[in-house]
Amino acid sequence: MNATLDHRSLLDALLPVARSAGAAIMQIYATDFAVRGKTDASPVTDADERAEALILPELARLTPDIPVVSEEEAAAGRIPTVGERFWLVDPLDGTKEFINRNGEFTVNIALVEQGAPVLGVVFAPALDRLFAGAAGLGAFAEDRGARRSIAARTPPTEGLTVVASRSHGDAEALAAFLAGRKVASQTNAGSSLKLCLVAAGEADVYPRLGRTMEWDIAAGDAVLRAAGGIVRTLDGPALRYGKPDFANPHFAAWGASSAT
Repeated sequence: MNATLDHRSLLDALLPVARSAGAAIMQIYATDFAVRGKTDASPVTDADERAEALILPELARLTPDIPVVSEEEAAAGRIPTVGERFWLVDPLDGTKEFINRNGEFTVNIALVEQGAPVLGVVFAPALDRLFAGAAGLGAFAEDRGARRSIAARTPPTEGLTVVASRSHGDAEALAAFLAGRKVASQTNAGSSLKLCLVAAGEADVYPRLGRTMEWDIAAGDAVLRAAGGIVRTLDGPALRYGKPDFANPHFAAWGASSAT
């Protein structure tokens, strides 16, 4: 692995990068943008590509020796060989939310070390909500410019607050997952915001019982882990990154003292 990085300085440097990518996304959001299909039939817009074109040069400048795996580059077949440290970038997570104009889409930038996400930034430009965190440094949110520390919570006695996917739900699988658990309420959200809601103590668990890619969730996972939570596969272990195809198994993102 490369020499030890200064995660605090790196995190500070990434905040304006995420915000710049978000500003580029919002410029396109305000237009009558076109939607195209990728080879896997998922949608893509100019906003995805413009945000990625802003982020990648900045990561190359900040950490020239660390490879970057980014969604649109990967879709084009440009995937670098990764080792124990690499970046995962989703320049526009929640493209369906972007197309539906509900505001629940994010810019995701994460650093992975030895299979775990150790630093992440998630920015929702339409909501002006930013979440960030790093291992050993804790996590914070910025809402309309005001910063506050965040931490995952122990579930209240009245039961779990469950956050589920707005665009990729499987009601039957979710009901099976929640069977036998005490649930107080359930809400839906788009993109990696779901992980951040758990990190901020606004929800207790986010079960994802469908396909995701590592770049979809790494940044939110990093924020959650920095806030005291964890993402586990359904059979128990913490989710790992750097898998050969970058595809995730089903998982659940848990807040503090609730990964059961």
